[in-house]
Amino acid sequence: MTDSRSPEITVSNEDILVQSLPTVSRLALAYAPKAAREPTLALLALDARLAHLLRHSREPMMAQLRLAWWRESLGQPAEQWPEGEPLLALLRSWNGRHGALSALVDGWETMTGAAPLPANALEAMANGRAEAFVALAEVLGRGNEREAVLSLGRAWALNDLAMRLGHPQEREVVHELARSAQKARVSRPLRPLMVLHGLAERRLAKGDEAGATSPAALLKAMRLGLLGF
Repeated sequence: MTDSRSPEITVSNEDILVQSLPTVSRLALAYAPKAAREPTLALLALDARLAHLLRHSREPMMAQLRLAWWRESLGQPAEQWPEGEPLLALLRSWNGRHGALSALVDGWETMTGAAPLPANALEAMANGRAEAFVALAEVLGRGNEREAVLSLGRAWALNDLAMRLGHPQEREVVHELARSAQKARVSRPLRPLMVLHGLAERRLAKGDEAGATSPAALLKAMRLGLLGF
């Protein structure tokens, strides 16, 4: 008699986190070399988690409390982390350097202020996301690319943020900052950042989300991910 039961399907922490990413981030991750995939996914998943946290917190204080939990966790050795949190589990791939990601938490926390946010808060948000990619570069052994990563990360963050702000004064400030942001080329392990920036820039130029997901956008992502220009 044959066993008609369906085979057991297991879902890994990585699968769970990939599914939590926005489409553009999943596309960027596809260009991470194998050795860079887990640390890159951990960074992208943390960024997505913090964004989701802010969107779904009714009060700024609630968002700040949740951000404080992440800041505290990132300040602890991985051995002290609770079991069962897929993102914390994957952050072990940072080999003890996860504390540098507190800059990302700080960046997102600037967005909890009352609108319109001042220019320095919006810049701090962009700088926090850029510093997170600088930390990733260190983890991947590409610390010599710090300045290029910082410039490109800031340009990506500003272009991305300009599409997501609802207040017209904030959008105007970020548009101006984005126009003056300096782009840069980075090495293969950091190509996901080039893809993120290229698609965010295209989305902003087109003025809609399709600017980052159309067939032409996918071709641009492929060119940036594989060739770096």
